[in-house]
Amino acid sequence: MTIPPEESLIEYPSDFPIKVVGIKHEQFEDLIVEMIVQHDPTFHNGKLEKRPSSQGNYLSLTVTVRATSREQLDNLYRALSAHEMVKFVL
Repeated sequence: MTIPPEESLIEYPSDFPIKVVGIKHEQFEDLIVEMIVQHDPTFHNGKLEKRPSSQGNYLSLTVTVRATSREQLDNLYRALSAHEMVKFVL
């Protein structure tokens, strides 16, 4: 189902923040960046903020992607959510 542009709450193109929380692992950040670049080739580490959990078991990444369509965001959310190291995506 396609949402008409006039009914979307997001104006495209725009910068759109996404929070990805996962298990703290040495490859987690690189893996997430690689997945994001597949959906937003303009993404780079300067658009990423990271914060470890208080216990140090998890890592929260806030990534700002260049959203060009609802389909792009949906595909990115699905890809991130499906990865075994990702606990949740907001």
